[in-house]
Amino acid sequence: MGNIFKNIKLIAFDVDGVFTDGRIYINDAGIESKGFHTQDGQGIRQILEAGIKVAVISGRKSKAVSLRMEELGIKHVYLGCKNKEITFQILLKEYSLNQIDCAFVGDDIPDINILNVVGLPIAVANARSEVKEIAKYITKKSGGSGAIREITDLMLKQSN
Repeated sequence: MGNIFKNIKLIAFDVDGVFTDGRIYINDAGIESKGFHTQDGQGIRQILEAGIKVAVISGRKSKAVSLRMEELGIKHVYLGCKNKEITFQILLKEYSLNQIDCAFVGDDIPDINILNVVGLPIAVANARSEVKEIAKYITKKSGGSGAIREITDLMLKQSN
């Protein structure tokens, strides 16, 4: 695997299937809820403290996601994105970063364009095969089950 995480300055994540197990729960009142892994949250806090920039780019809008990302201290949260790559390019300009210094974590077809342009494309264990084919790293854990913590731990270990 080498030190593929070593020079990453920004990591962006999809939400459904990455931060979560991909399930969407909607109750009788139409209220949506999602399950997030607490260890993933701790990992996000640790890489933020280490100075690594974090962003969330999702195709869906969700109040549950907005609340969780705010709780984690993620400032760049883009929900309802139809073209994730355009959003990502805007983020790169804002930080004056090169694509090669960035990672993206995805699981499904809408993530492919952005995975194709980053230096470190990452797929979670439960990702579609089309996504895994692009990935330079595939997590052992599935989305919503500690995949993010697996990544953040590797980032912290390799940045030392």
